[in-house]
Order: sequence, then C-alpha cells, then structure tokens
Amino acid sequence: MRIAVFGRTFSEHRSEVVSELYSGLINQGHHLLIHDSFLAKTQNLLPKEATAETFGGLRPLTRCDLMISIGGDGTLLEAVTHVRNTGTPLLGINTGRLGFLTAFSAKEIGAAIKLINSNSMFTEKRTLLELETEPNPFLEFPYALNEITLHKKDNSSMITLALYRNGDLLNNYWADGLIISTATGSTGYSLSCGGPIMLPASQNFIITPIAPHNLNVRPLVISDEDLLEIRPQVRGREMMISLDSRSASMSALQSVCLRKAPFSVTLVRKEQGDFLHTLREKLMWGTDKRN
Repeated sequence: MRIAVFGRTFSEHRSEVVSELYSGLINQGHHLLIHDSFLAKTQNLLPKEATAETFGGLRPLTRCDLMISIGGDGTLLEAVTHVRNTGTPLLGINTGRLGFLTAFSAKEIGAAIKLINSNSMFTEKRTLLELETEPNPFLEFPYALNEITLHKKDNSSMITLALYRNGDLLNNYWADGLIISTATGSTGYSLSCGGPIMLPASQNFIITPIAPHNLNVRPLVISDEDLLEIRPQVRGREMMISLDSRSASMSALQSVCLRKAPFSVTLVRKEQGDFLHTLREKLMWGTDKRN
C-alpha cells in the first residue's frame, strides 16, 4: 500500500511513536509518502537505508491508499486539506489531548499497523461544510470538517448576524460570533459554547451562538440539506471567519453562504460504535469521582 504520513509538530518525547510507526509500516512492505516539513523533523527515525517520497504544498494528495495523521484533532483537520475529495481513508493516531477524531492512541501503533495489514478497516463517511462568499479567502479548499465560525475581530462590541435558512429569515443574532457545526464538529468549538453532542452519522448541522446577548437564544439543530446565508452587521471594518483551524479576515459587510459539501471524508475507526466508547472515555461518562 502507498501510505501517506502527516504531522504538524514533533516533540522528542514522541520519537519512539514515530519510529515504531515508520519501521512497522516499512517492514510490512508499505511505501511511505511523508509530508515534507514532518520528514525534515523525523528523517533520522526512518529505518536505515529506507526511503520515502514527500508531499506538500497546496495540491491534493493523489495515488494514495491511506493517510495517517500523527497528532491531535487539529492535525487531523489539517490533514483533510491534503486528502480533499480523493476518497483516501484517513487514520488518526492521537499524540495530543482529547482526540475525538483520532482512532488510536500513541500506545496503539502496533494495533493500528495490524489493522492496516488485515485490510479490514472499519470506515465512516463524514460530512463537510462548504463556504461560498466573494471574495473567498479559502479558494484552495473552502471546506470544513468540524465547523465554520464567524466572529468579531477589531473591537469589543457585539456583532449582529442575520441568518437566513433556505431564503427565509431564521434569526438575528447579537453575539460575539456564530458557529455552524457539522455532526463531527459537535464535540469541538460548538460543545464548548453549549451546543449538543451528535452522532457522526446524524444528517444535521448545529447553529451555536457565541456568548449571545439574548439568553433565550439557544443552539439549534437543522437539516444538513438546508442552505444558510449569513449577513453580518459589524461596527468595525473587518470580522474573522474560520474553517476548522484555518482563519482569515473578511469585510464586515460581506455575506456568506454555507451548504453541505458535494463530497465526504472517510475516517478509519477501530470498530463499529467506536464513537460511543470515545465519548465515555474522553468525557468520563459513568465515572464516579467520589470513589
């Protein structure tokens, strides 16, 4: 198999994890493609006399059977910008903190390689959001796996965001910003702002205001088939828009449209129903801290 490896940062205390991954994959006869900046940091961890191709830049990764992300959820979200609409499955190895998107921990490298070799990986399709606006600061990849967020930038005043659903006014939000989240992103920024948790297969988006002025304005769940338009009213000249971990400035008078992307991303899981186990483990559901 042609397997790509992507990582954003590298710490020396993770050298054993990366070394085990490289040697395990190469010893099983897999051909590695390693992100150029990550290879520069981990070149010495490759087995002696082993070689690997590199990838990078803004071009989508093609001719690849699997991509492995080493890091936290933010690293996996950035890996999506390389996978794009190629259909390449994405397997996450968590060397960060919570890790809702990553399927394996740093201690499970051997299990991950065994699963890859068995050719019986369980996969899930995940919905993305698409951003349409003019000018679009994310022309190379205007899609988000977790969420798209609009928030204030250059002053402390609240912003007003008029949200239209399928052409009809849904609400005027007075808040610090607004999060439009996928079901995958329900455990991300939206959750920290009071949004609900949704199973990944849920065909919904979540609209979550950030610090709304009206306390009776709560997160709202809608169909992912809906077309959303946001018309901002901001006192400053600019506001901030974020697609997952990527951010850019935009005009305070610039409207945006959000819709379900025409393709999905494939994530590798350990087994069916793994997400529920992740919730119990990461959020410590059912754990009595008194004992």
